[in-house]
Amino acid sequence: MNPITPDIRYIGVDDPEQHLFESQYVTPEGMCYNSYVILDDKIAVMDTSDSHTLDAWKHNLAAALDGRQPDYLIVHHLEPDHASGIAELCNLYHNMQVVCSAKAKQMMPQYFEGNDLDARILTVKEGDTLSLGRHTLHFIMAPMVHWPEVMVTYDQADRVLFSADGFGKFGVYDADPDDWACEARRYYFNICGKYGTPVSTLLKKAAALDIQKILPLHGPILEGEKMAEALRLYTIWSAYDVETEGVFIAHASIHGNTAAAAQRLVEILKAKGCPKVAITDLCRDDLGEAIEDAFRYGKMICMASSYDAGVFPPMYDFLHHLDIKAYQRRRVALVENGSWAPSAAKTMRPMLEAMKQVEIVEPIVTLRGRMKDTDIPQLEALADAILS
Repeated sequence: MNPITPDIRYIGVDDPEQHLFESQYVTPEGMCYNSYVILDDKIAVMDTSDSHTLDAWKHNLAAALDGRQPDYLIVHHLEPDHASGIAELCNLYHNMQVVCSAKAKQMMPQYFEGNDLDARILTVKEGDTLSLGRHTLHFIMAPMVHWPEVMVTYDQADRVLFSADGFGKFGVYDADPDDWACEARRYYFNICGKYGTPVSTLLKKAAALDIQKILPLHGPILEGEKMAEALRLYTIWSAYDVETEGVFIAHASIHGNTAAAAQRLVEILKAKGCPKVAITDLCRDDLGEAIEDAFRYGKMICMASSYDAGVFPPMYDFLHHLDIKAYQRRRVALVENGSWAPSAAKTMRPMLEAMKQVEIVEPIVTLRGRMKDTDIPQLEALADAILS
């Protein structure tokens, strides 16, 4: 299989038919499930794969082993897309030990009922090491990145970090990470975004290590300038800092009138010198991308139709997702539309104000049906306020 270093082999699998990762995130190209083998005096398998790809993964593993027997299975993360093969691998290799965190051992029966794995499990904690011969593995606990049992492993010999879900991205495996940031950003804020503080803690631990390559469980291997850029972006993302100066407009329009006002507001903002204006239709565009852009920019405008004395549900769903992903430290302006009883703003405002350090920018603009020439001064005033 594909060599990462002279002793480390990539044995991961692409699933091009996986178009809805975790049953909610659109992955048009599919998804990859990364796994690795370290070949030394003793052999360590680094994670398994998703249940849909286990046959291909076992084929890759057998090819890499070339008749040898693995001594250890390192379990960084117990989520099924990486750990579905644990029991099967234990049944194939009776002398193999499973190395994981104490929390992972505690959670193991939830997924492998009827398989008595306790005697096979070697639990490790922060700072523990495991010698394979030339390679010494250093275990680093990473709880809540993004499950409580997560750990990562640093290989001292080849100076690589097995980073679990950290530094992952949506899509199939790609040895060329030139397009890494776009899908990695969407992945981070939708998968790990709620857990900025634990991610920041892990980054501080990683900063003390001499890392030459990062080997995630999803997406390409990172090294050189690409790794440096990934570390820079993760530092921004985990701190909830602003990555790109500009304004993000999210609109939810029933008959197209609010959408038309959103497009006009794009023109107004650009005319006033806004460096970047991004826009999404919450009724039609990918919600995961909307979440990504909300975190990417420091300023956001939410524009929605009124609906059943509240707000149009696509906007409600978007704001709910922002809340559970710990949206914070942003300035937000509001535009509501209502033909007879505008109500969207009275629903949006308290949802946003409940989030950490979210400032509601005045004025709140109210439209009545179709946008009219007399509404333009209100939109101009809103643009001035959000840009100030």
